[in-house]
Amino acid sequence: MNKTIYFDNAASTAVCEEALEAMLRVMREDYGNPSSMHEQGRRALSALDRSRKNISDALGTKTKNVLFTSGGTEANNLAILGTAERLSHRGKHIITSAIEHSAVLEPIKKLEKSGFEVSYLLPDENGLITAEAFAAALRDDTVFASVMLVNNEVGTLNPIKEYSCEIKRRNLETLLHTDAVQGLCKIPFSVSSLGADLIAVSSHKLHGPKGVGALYFSDRVRLSPLLLGGSHEGGKRAGTEALPAAVGFGEAVRIGMADFSDTFTRIKELREYAARLVKSALTDTVIIGEGSSPFLLCLSLPGYKGEVLMNYLDGKGIYVSRGTACKKGARSRVLEAMKLRSEVIDGALRVSFSRYSTKSEVERFVDVLVEATNKLMKSGK
Repeated sequence: MNKTIYFDNAASTAVCEEALEAMLRVMREDYGNPSSMHEQGRRALSALDRSRKNISDALGTKTKNVLFTSGGTEANNLAILGTAERLSHRGKHIITSAIEHSAVLEPIKKLEKSGFEVSYLLPDENGLITAEAFAAALRDDTVFASVMLVNNEVGTLNPIKEYSCEIKRRNLETLLHTDAVQGLCKIPFSVSSLGADLIAVSSHKLHGPKGVGALYFSDRVRLSPLLLGGSHEGGKRAGTEALPAAVGFGEAVRIGMADFSDTFTRIKELREYAARLVKSALTDTVIIGEGSSPFLLCLSLPGYKGEVLMNYLDGKGIYVSRGTACKKGARSRVLEAMKLRSEVIDGALRVSFSRYSTKSEVERFVDVLVEATNKLMKSGK
């Protein structure tokens, strides 16, 4: 039997052994509450602090500017809803893109219903939210802007730094937020290289456990907590920290950053190889987007149904997706916003790699994809 091949890493990744061992160690030995004042509590706090430092070091910032959340969704919600109340006296205009993750769009829609005006920027043919489009939407009363760093379906890298420079050039007080869930440990960036005021990241996209994420916030941000009940996380997020998950997250980030350069180069070559191989084997294949992130390859076989292809691959132990896992089968609004042809959208598959992905796995994937198209052609698709 062939070994299963997991190419849905943009949805979630396997937890690395180093993170697993760190989590087990803290559950067995440092199981105290980080807020407790006794020795066991101090040991738990020390483990939490080390993990926070791993994440702040990866982002290029201070530990005081990083707080733990339950994941990317909460980090995005806290960034958006936790600032809006404080900003509304200065203006009620928000900029975002039409292709953000739902964890960004839904809280922004909530603000829109409460009286905020929202400009939804459309991507170009590569899924890029251009600096020109951002600049054209930016106004004197724009108090908040949110555009993702890496698109989670097509892998396009947005020019967050250029947005930040435009805000500064106009001497505006606009807070800039970016969902960098698909970026940490995958593409080179830091707080200073982006210039964003709020950056959301998540553990389970980079070989850490599910259920934990983090939010970077600059010194000029004043967050109103969404969760009330205690002074945890500097009073910005009540509730005892999920210490084992946070420790696993921190360890996964430490390992990911230690191997960053080698991994980035290898996966970039792997993505290029996969694109060449599938185009050579199936000449009608459309590669969607400019592919700024080496960890994401969005491709389409026009005339076929992506769902049918995905199910065939699934039956052979090869796991890909049609798009973001949160959509559960709905047609991609990202690809629709890019104004792609219907047959391209319907035939799309998202292949997402991890640092453990291999060349032989890519070759097996392409072989089975060719097999799928041959069998589907014989059955009339």
